[in-house]
Amino acid sequence: MRRALLLASLSLAAAAAALEPAQQASAQAREAVLAEPKPSVDQPRRIVVSIAESDVQRANAVFSNVINIQEFYGTDSVVLAIVAYGPGVRHLIRGESQVAERVASLRAYDVTFIACGNTLDSLGKQPSDVLPGVEVVKAGLPEIVEKVLAGWIHLKP
Repeated sequence: MRRALLLASLSLAAAAAALEPAQQASAQAREAVLAEPKPSVDQPRRIVVSIAESDVQRANAVFSNVINIQEFYGTDSVVLAIVAYGPGVRHLIRGESQVAERVASLRAYDVTFIACGNTLDSLGKQPSDVLPGVEVVKAGLPEIVEKVLAGWIHLKP
């Protein structure tokens, strides 16, 4: 009985050891296959990201996604713009934003921030009320539409 139990234990241990390399291989992330034309300085990926929520955790998650995208492609091979509309505009208003430092940091890495002018109007704010370097357009959603029609990829993480 002991011998049978010992043999069964050894068999299980051998099976587990045989599976370990396969499990390790499947746990490794695979590299994304880049579509043609591959991104470059001359042909960067152009990505517009929208944010319409006022939640600070949501904004930080969106900003982290943008950083990940930029790290993946490299700063010279991707152009990133974040369009804020609706409640998301509050992240870009001077004196109200709880993420102003992150916005400034991303701007230092050439991420463009665009605020919806219609939303600013509805909040009783002026274009001069946004954080330094933030662009203001008349309407945020049409800005996204026009970028998409011009070949940009729209992400709403």
